[in-house]
Amino acid sequence: MKFSRIFLNRLQNLPTASDTVVVVDVLRSFTTAAVALARGARAIYPVEHIAEASALLERIPNPVSIGAVGGGDPVPGFDFGNSPSQLMDAELSGKSVLMTTAAGVRGLQRFHEARRLYAASLVCARATAEAIRVAGADEVCFVITGEWVDRDGDEDIACADYIESLLRGEAAEPEAFIQRVRSSDFGRRFTAGTWPNLPLADLDLAAQANLFDFAMRVRREDGRLIIR
Repeated sequence: MKFSRIFLNRLQNLPTASDTVVVVDVLRSFTTAAVALARGARAIYPVEHIAEASALLERIPNPVSIGAVGGGDPVPGFDFGNSPSQLMDAELSGKSVLMTTAAGVRGLQRFHEARRLYAASLVCARATAEAIRVAGADEVCFVITGEWVDRDGDEDIACADYIESLLRGEAAEPEAFIQRVRSSDFGRRFTAGTWPNLPLADLDLAAQANLFDFAMRVRREDGRLIIR
């Protein structure tokens, strides 16, 4: 099995990855998505643009809107921001979730033609590695979405490192990777207490390795990406 990395915000013209692509967004898109599924959501529709998500709300049964703009502030008028801790007590059974975020969702859309596409975060890292192993992937490309000019993205790099180590059959313990999530540039914003839409509860949740036992495979149905 061969491994590679792509940094979503580093190159203007991104290279192609066509076998197995794992788009990583620990803080917070794919932690939020995992919690939504654990809370009973029937499907998640990752939509890149706010206007498109708003239009789909009228065409999808039992919709719930989740979204944030760059920097983490919630989308005005949406049911929830991109906050996994907000969803921990939400009743989402049977709901269709429309999700739009500045990083993770954009990464899925950019690599939607991959043979196998996964949304990944630390909370479902081991399950993601197992799903990739069972599928028999030849090449795995990790897409790092959290690196920006003011952020090192190490929360996502750590998650990718952890999943890769599991796929290599190494006896990887999660503690060091958890600490990297907390110590990343973006992770420290959650602990600073000065960003009202970046609560510490989100970091505490996102930094729990293997909280869920499912992977988030992304497929295309009726021309749209969907996570079930």
